[in-house]
Amino acid sequence: MSPRVVLIRHGEEPEDDRLITYFRYKGIEPQIMRPCFGESLGEVDDSVIATALYGGQYNVFEEHKHPFLHQENRWIRQCLDKQVPMLGICQGAQSIARVLGAEVGPKSGEPFEFGYYELTPANAACNLFPPSLVVPQAHFHEFQLPQGAQLLAKSALFGQQAFRYGPSTYGFQFHPEVTIPAFRRWQFSKAHVYGRSGVQDKATQDRLMQQHDFAVHRWFMGFLDGLYGEAVAQALAD
Repeated sequence: MSPRVVLIRHGEEPEDDRLITYFRYKGIEPQIMRPCFGESLGEVDDSVIATALYGGQYNVFEEHKHPFLHQENRWIRQCLDKQVPMLGICQGAQSIARVLGAEVGPKSGEPFEFGYYELTPANAACNLFPPSLVVPQAHFHEFQLPQGAQLLAKSALFGQQAFRYGPSTYGFQFHPEVTIPAFRRWQFSKAHVYGRSGVQDKATQDRLMQQHDFAVHRWFMGFLDGLYGEAVAQALAD
């Protein structure tokens, strides 16, 4: 079987994010799946060498309204069982946390991170992140830390921004995959959230994205190599 990298997306935005770019640069065309549009994920067989679940508009605790979430949850469980390298971003991270038994939902007062916010390591022992990294965000829900997971990063508004579970599963509340063109699309599509508690104004977002986008790119490419690089190299060598 040919090796498969399965990326689970929740919308129809252009395929210009850093995750897709990473795998194409490495020589693997990722398989992009959208269960929210009726596509079937199937089972996690031995051909699956890596996977990621993107953000989206769906509340992960509303499986009764969005039955496709059951399919994604089964995929997560199977990847956990098989130790397939897996990254969840925003909604994807919330789904992983929920599968692991953690609570997901809005904070009291419903503060909203939309813009570029400082991320700091959760403790001195965490060497995954630099002392400070300013990253794109777009959320007001959060995940609690699953039992057995390690908290990796936090922000001023949200104490759970990143976790690791086992050797090869990560959940990020923030959006390191988002490029400047993608964030500018969000500034248009999410214009209704400006003025909410915690949301940066557009001028602040524009200034911070120019200052910090390259640092996010450099950090994220290194992270992806650490998570997926060995599996990709082995697949290409076989």
